Amino acid sequence: MTSTFLPDERKGPGERNGPDDGPAAAASEAAARGRARRRTSNWLTAVGLQAPALVLFGVLVLLPMLFALYAAFFRWGGFGMPEDFVGADNFTRLFEDPVFLGDLWRCLVLVLLSLALQLPFALALAVALNQRIRGRAVYRMLFFAPYILSEAITGVLFGMIFAPDDGLADQVLDAVGLDGAGGQWFADPSTVMATLFLVMTWKYFGFHMMLYLAGLQSIPAELTEAALIDGAGPWQRFRHITLPLLGPTLRISVFLSVIGAIQLFDLVWVTTAGGPDHHSETMAVTMFQYGFKRYQVGYASAISVAMFAVCLVFALAYQRFVLRRDLEGATTTLRGGGS
Repeated sequence: MTSTFLPDERKGPGERNGPDDGPAAAASEAAARGRARRRTSNWLTAVGLQAPALVLFGVLVLLPMLFALYAAFFRWGGFGMPEDFVGADNFTRLFEDPVFLGDLWRCLVLVLLSLALQLPFALALAVALNQRIRGRAVYRMLFFAPYILSEAITGVLFGMIFAPDDGLADQVLDAVGLDGAGGQWFADPSTVMATLFLVMTWKYFGFHMMLYLAGLQSIPAELTEAALIDGAGPWQRFRHITLPLLGPTLRISVFLSVIGAIQLFDLVWVTTAGGPDHHSETMAVTMFQYGFKRYQVGYASAISVAMFAVCLVFALAYQRFVLRRDLEGATTTLRGGGS
């Protein structure tokens, strides 16, 4: 006689095989349903919290970007809807336009000058102001103050400082006996980029200095004290302790500096408007000139797409080859409780 409680091999592993399996199976099913409900609830909560930001991002960022890409394939003056389809002619024109090609060269010059001069200067000040010196809080405030000013105010201010003949810069040079050492500054093609970079450095070095200060203050003091006890000099401590531990901050600073140089607009527009004769023009200024001065919005859209592509390629390459180690383990995943 066959027992009624023998397991039925035809039943699945989750089916009841005996009278004692009922409560355990029910509890397991209830736990699974609970986890599913929690996951659904967490997902709906995340969507609900992100929905307003996603809607604004889509309306104010994604839609204009897609429309700019669409308009770049038309000869369009900005009125009505684009209708004169020209295909890739606007993009072909970019690589035949000496002004745009000059923009790329000037962008590269600004990037190299920033990496070679502006950021090292900000780092040196940060290291100095991280020491125990009298009044360092006041110095930090004074050096950071230029960054608080808007680009428009900065441009107007330095427009007056570097005004030919009667500007403050020329008056100071005359006062120290360097009569005639001044010049046209913004109006001379041979000096406009150097003068513009000087203004950029004054405006933005304080931001990078504060980034470096924050990174320096996160370095454990015990490491520096141990190196000091071992007889390491200032340069050795900086080279083997400070600089490696400041690496993530330096890499972010470089990234922000390069992206800022590529997108530079308002400071140039207020000080020189891209002159003289395009010698200080950037991609953003050229885009503005064609779009809002010459009403060649289709070509201006192509410039904006090209500028976006330059930023995107740099950002992806920089993340892939430079920030890879810093970003490892930085992502988080949404998990339901109890899973």
